Amino acid sequence: MLDKQASDIVLLDVHEVCGFADYFVICNAESERQMNAVGEEVEKQLKEQGSRLLHQEGNTESGWLLMDFGAVVVHIFAPEQREFYQLDALWGKAPVVVRIQ
Repeated sequence: MLDKQASDIVLLDVHEVCGFADYFVICNAESERQMNAVGEEVEKQLKEQGSRLLHQEGNTESGWLLMDFGAVVVHIFAPEQREFYQLDALWGKAPVVVRIQ
């Protein structure tokens, strides 16, 4: 994500508060093009680690892209959409493993 200049990256350990994933990764992308590039890079890197994309929702036009890799769910947001959905607060009981701003 950093290689594609995503910002405000947060890794949450949700396994104690969520029944369908162990980790959420949330980040910002400033444009549709950047959101696409971040998503492609995430998929490429996780594929190299033996994970595969199980499901994807949203799209770059909506300002939100969800990528489900099973134990890890990646959320790529336009800043306005991230502010609106407030996933960081919604999953506030989950410990923050890493935060990169």
